Amino acid sequence: MKSPKPTLEDLRFAVLATDVVCFRIIEGKLSVLLGKVDAKSVFASKWAVIGGLISPKDTADEAARKHLKNKAGISDIYMEQLYTFSNVDRDPRGRVVSVAYMALTNIDPRSTDTNKAGYVETKWFPVDELPPLAYDHDEIIAYGLVRLRNKIRYTNIAQFLLPDRFTFSQLQSVYEVLTGEGVDKRNFRKKVMATNLLKDTGEVHKEGIMRPAALYSFTSKKIIITEIL
Repeated sequence: MKSPKPTLEDLRFAVLATDVVCFRIIEGKLSVLLGKVDAKSVFASKWAVIGGLISPKDTADEAARKHLKNKAGISDIYMEQLYTFSNVDRDPRGRVVSVAYMALTNIDPRSTDTNKAGYVETKWFPVDELPPLAYDHDEIIAYGLVRLRNKIRYTNIAQFLLPDRFTFSQLQSVYEVLTGEGVDKRNFRKKVMATNLLKDTGEVHKEGIMRPAALYSFTSKKIIITEIL
């Protein structure tokens, strides 16, 4: 005799969520975007990375981008899947598994539209000056930091923390901020130019009495693996 087919009430599954660690360099410091947790939550008044539950109609990628846009007003930026966080006690509400993402931007996308209904209170925090965080988001941010600091050494991912046109000094600054190490200007330029990742735009940037600096751009928006550092 066949066992009766289980109903939805008989089945117990984890709920899926997504969280996005969005990085940006502000005044020479690597920073992460955090949102204030809803007042009704057990983590009320604490900060968290932007995220939420995944709708049955969305993929994890779609949900991550929707939450970033609907809660923080951010869209059209680089994003990649980071890791799946599934500790059984990571969410006091119940069994919630989070598919985390890393996102990168070089500007504050909310700067011109901060009052739109639905946005949560957000703020950029330097990664070494984080406030108390909700859930396991300190772990998620730490994982994102390791990924970014490793990937900056062997890919062209730095471009997503820079404007479309930039000086060599700006590019070098991104590497120094992320690695925490000084970079020899001459050797750095030689190594980067040997990768053929950059092209001279023919434009220059002039600031004050300083000599005009050539502006460069990356030759491809795709992630390319190459030895830089």
